Amino acid sequence: MKTFDYIQDGGHGWIKTPIKLLVELGIHKEISHYSYYRDGFAYLEEDCDLTRFFNAFNARFGFDPKLRDRVARMKRSKIRSYYCYTPAIVENLINMGAV
Repeated sequence: MKTFDYIQDGGHGWIKTPIKLLVELGIHKEISHYSYYRDGFAYLEEDCDLTRFFNAFNARFGFDPKLRDRVARMKRSKIRSYYCYTPAIVENLINMGAV
């Protein structure tokens, strides 16, 4: 069973997942700019990219991922200061072997 952190602040939430898993699931080019990335991890926003991730994960593994709630102690999560996810930048990171 795979478990992912579900990080929330007062206004939004994200799931932290390795970018390598997004590549394995074949969805790394479909993630929106509402998500973020940092240090080999993507932080998928809850409104659109989370559903895409769940659907791809379930199709690949046959079950839904498990979530572990993590509530940001501050008003704004530091995730909001990470790099915005763009398929082109992530593709470059993959090609450079950084992911």
